[in-house]
Amino acid sequence: MLEHIELFFKSIFIDNMVFATFLGMCSYLAVSKKVSTAVGLGAAVIFVLAVTVPINWLLDQYILRDGALAWLGPEYADYDLSFLSFILFIATIATMVQLVEIVVEKFSPSLYNSLGIFLPLIAVNCAILGGSLFMQSRDIQTLGLAFNYGISSGIGWFLAILAIAAIREKIRYSNVPAPLRGLGITFIITGLMAIGFMSFGGMLTGGDEEEAAPATEAAQIELQEENMQPVAMIEVEIANEKEN
Repeated sequence: MLEHIELFFKSIFIDNMVFATFLGMCSYLAVSKKVSTAVGLGAAVIFVLAVTVPINWLLDQYILRDGALAWLGPEYADYDLSFLSFILFIATIATMVQLVEIVVEKFSPSLYNSLGIFLPLIAVNCAILGGSLFMQSRDIQTLGLAFNYGISSGIGWFLAILAIAAIREKIRYSNVPAPLRGLGITFIITGLMAIGFMSFGGMLTGGDEEEAAPATEAAQIELQEENMQPVAMIEVEIANEKEN
């Protein structure tokens, strides 16, 4: 349970797709002019990541990685199909994006029109493919953790685009210098937000540092005792010489 909680908060705040790795920046900048549009695209990204990361985890565990085909028989245990990862991962993502596009067009035509070309372009969004590739490279152990990682990474991306959309709506009424208007001030705010999210890095490591402190003090005491022994021996030798 603790492993799930740690992965959830780490994926949202510390390893945020936008602020830690700058993935999905094209749609992040283009669809963040209105909060309502940003919410629609963010929800679509959460859904696609929550579905594609577990499916791609199953593909990686039982088809792609070295020795994954052992379940077919001993003669297939030496096969390594990891070179097909990109093709299968993108095929899974494109299928899910088509499903999202059909559902949004059917039930929310206004949101479908406002998202425009950026809804089908989720299929080539770096954040979506990055979620599956990070899942593979970080060797996530179980299907439950893969689902957790997918949905928490989507929530992190959702929070990022929602925050910048809210700020950009307020900036319209601010006196921004002419050279910084538009993408200039957006990049500056994104950088400041990334610095703010970096501060969450100590959220999961503070307890370990406190536990390590007594061990350090004990080591220092041992070193001081070792240094004191030669001094005590010298004092005894000087006292013996005076007596003689």
